[in-house]
Formats: sequence, structure tokens, C-alpha cells
Amino acid sequence: MNDFEEVLKKRTKRFAHECVKLASELPSSKLGKISAGQLIRCSTSVPANYRSVCVAQSDKSFISKLGIVIEEADESDFWFEFVLDEEIHSSPNNIKSMMQEARELTKIFVASRLTMIKKLNDQSLKNKN
Repeated sequence: MNDFEEVLKKRTKRFAHECVKLASELPSSKLGKISAGQLIRCSTSVPANYRSVCVAQSDKSFISKLGIVIEEADESDFWFEFVLDEEIHSSPNNIKSMMQEARELTKIFVASRLTMIKKLNDQSLKNKN
């Protein structure tokens, strides 16, 4: 495992922990519980699935698994937006900070996936020639 992977493992895990804390602060109304549950589910999926990316058996598997991480990080961002829109959290600044982290993680993972796709395409072209 390289240093970049280790940093991202820690960062995604910290992200999940912060999301769980934020979700636990949502009201116990039906909307609050649904939002909290969804936020916990998708945010904790980010580090869990990233660990799977790190042990992918092939480049194609890496790309596929990274797609799941991207979807879950983006879904986390959606739930932050939703909570802000519904005004069901008392600290919008915390939510905005977490939204920023979700967006940064999404960008990192999208860039990684695009890099790997380009690598595979380049290899494919090289093998044809």
C-alpha cells in the first residue's frame, strides 16, 4: 500500500466518523431519522468501499469499485444539501464543511478513476499496434 492510499483511508474514515456525529445531531422527527440513516449509510460506505478499491484484483475491478465510492461520496453530499434545504440541523456551517469534504473526496476519486481508464485505454491501443 502506498502513502496516498493510506492518507485516503484515514481521510475517508474520518469523513465517515464526522458524518455519523452530524447525523446523530439531527432531530428525532421522521424526516430527521430518515436523513440521519441515509447519511450514515452512504458516508460509512465511502471508507468501506475505498478499502475494497485498495485491494482490487485488476484494473477493471479497481475502476468498478471506485465507481461505488464516487456514488456514495456524492450521495453524502446530496443528504447534506437536503438537510440544509429542510433546515433540520442547528449548525449549517458544520454541514457546509462536510459538504466541501464530500465534494473534494468525490473529485479525488473521479480523477483517480479517469486516470485508470486512460491507462487502460492507452494499454489497449498499444497492444493493438
